[in-house]
Amino acid sequence: MKYFNLITAVLIIVGIGSSGFAGNDPSIKGQMRTGIQAAMNEHIKHNTVDMQYAIYDSVNGELKWLTLDKLHEGIVKKGDFYVSCADFVDGQGKKYDIDFLVVQDSGNYRVLEAVVHAEDGKKRKYHLEDK
Repeated sequence: MKYFNLITAVLIIVGIGSSGFAGNDPSIKGQMRTGIQAAMNEHIKHNTVDMQYAIYDSVNGELKWLTLDKLHEGIVKKGDFYVSCADFVDGQGKKYDIDFLVVQDSGNYRVLEAVVHAEDGKKRKYHLEDK
């Protein structure tokens, strides 16, 4: 339990202090923005064990254990999803940009999927607008 309290505090501080982002839709504001960011924080918290965020990298076929570096403030709408991202680092110092696909469900926001968007600055394509 002490890890989750520490993680929550770090996520809130990092989320407020983060300034980097790939894109930002200024029409996403207020309660919507707060709800999307809270969904990301909850998702990260629930998928973190001993300060390590777990994500399956389907391109490399590996489960990654990553440490949160910073949350991005930017949020954009892509297809049916709100997308925001965070930077993570693995144990060898390799950097990962993880995109979080957030939806609104019965007035609440939740992350449906997390996707490795970039590895050491090399972006990967994925298409959200095509169904």
